Amino acid sequence: MKPVRLIEGRSAALRIENLDTDQIMPKQFLRGIDKNGLREGLFYDLRFDAQGVARPEFVLNQPAYADVSVLITGNNFGCGSSREHAVWGLQQAGIRAVVAPSFGEIFYSNAMGNGLLLVTLPEADVRGLMDDADQGGRNAVAIDVETLTLSAASSPDHAMRFEMLPRHQRMLLEGLDAIGLSMTYQDQIAAFAARHWAAQPWLKDVAVGAS
Repeated sequence: MKPVRLIEGRSAALRIENLDTDQIMPKQFLRGIDKNGLREGLFYDLRFDAQGVARPEFVLNQPAYADVSVLITGNNFGCGSSREHAVWGLQQAGIRAVVAPSFGEIFYSNAMGNGLLLVTLPEADVRGLMDDADQGGRNAVAIDVETLTLSAASSPDHAMRFEMLPRHQRMLLEGLDAIGLSMTYQDQIAAFAARHWAAQPWLKDVAVGAS
């Protein structure tokens, strides 16, 4: 994973509450054994009708929002099944951050573990960012992972603060996934193991001794 320190980009408003992972990445796009091709499945049933024709009213189908990197969306984004493909699809489509009043718990963990930044803000701030996004020229945002602040082009002097677990902040800043974070504690793990086996040597390699 690459470190994530500052995300600057244009935003799009997705005014949908309780958007679940089945809608973010429909089941028919989960057939592969790798992560390839998930961009095409992102929000598929929202982006296209039953005949596969793009819905012009869907925000990400509109030319003005073709290159957005930040989604501003409704409560409980990413609820439903534990579908990590939803995170991968968003990233493949160029989405680097999602801002919402709340997120599905499993989706939140999957996203932060893959370097997709999720920002939780009060509903009033989210509505303001949605209104900015809908105006096109006012939809630039900057998200600073070091200071945990979000700034919008419409009010550059007002930085919105958000919270994040120190563990997740470190993972983003250092470009670590869960395994990489665990590996930074190798010395402590080795020291614990040494103390454990010294205190209880009869437990070590017990299966080998039994054979």
